[in-house]
Parts: sequence; C-alpha cells; structure tokens
Amino acid sequence: MTATPASFIAGVDFVTVPARDHDESVRFYEQVLGLPRGKQWGDMPATEFQAGNLTIAVMEPTAFGQEFQAHRVPVAFAVEDVPAARAHLEAQGVRFVSELIDSGVCHQAIFLDPAGNALDIHHRYAPNPA
Repeated sequence: MTATPASFIAGVDFVTVPARDHDESVRFYEQVLGLPRGKQWGDMPATEFQAGNLTIAVMEPTAFGQEFQAHRVPVAFAVEDVPAARAHLEAQGVRFVSELIDSGVCHQAIFLDPAGNALDIHHRYAPNPA
C-alpha cells in the first residue's frame, strides 16, 4: 500500500450550495448576484456559477438522493464596498439577516438566497494580521 503524502490536496474545485427550487436559485445567482453561469450538470438540477476563482455549484440535493438542508454559515463574496453592495441587493429584494459587521479588519453583511442559504458580502480593509 502506498502512503498518501500530507499535501495530496491540490486545491478546491467547487463548493456546493443546496437549492429547494433549482430554477429560482439559478435566476438569483445569475440575475441578482450577477455571477457568470457555467456548466449545467447534464439534465440534473445543478448549475455552476463562477465567483472569481471559486466555482459554486447550485444543486437540488433531493435529485441526488440527499436531504435538503440550507447552509447556516455563509459563503463570503468579496466586494469593494459593502454598504453599496448591500443597497444594490436590497433594491432587488434580497433579505439581510445582519447589520454591517466590522471585525476590525473587514466589513461584511449576511443575507439569504431563495433557499435560505447564508451568504455574505465581505470587504477586507486592513491587512491580514497573520
């Protein structure tokens, strides 16, 4: 048996966000968030979107034999101006579940997609202390 090296993971290919209604979620990620649409997973209810260097696969888990459960911790999207991005999203009916959060190095605000998944707009304004 060959030992697996400690650094066998080369990166992250995609993250998955569960959808209750695939078409509604596709509209949200494409039209409201403005993410470029990528690959459709054949005739399955799963579509990829590109957010910078991260691919987000929006999929109906029930079509893949899994139970739907919304993500309660957010995927954070980088923006230049959190208040401006929030105003833009609120004008499109997006529901925020937090006020502006200032961590001392970044601003962020958490909102929900149509399936109830937590998402975040985020801007780091200070260097990473590490």
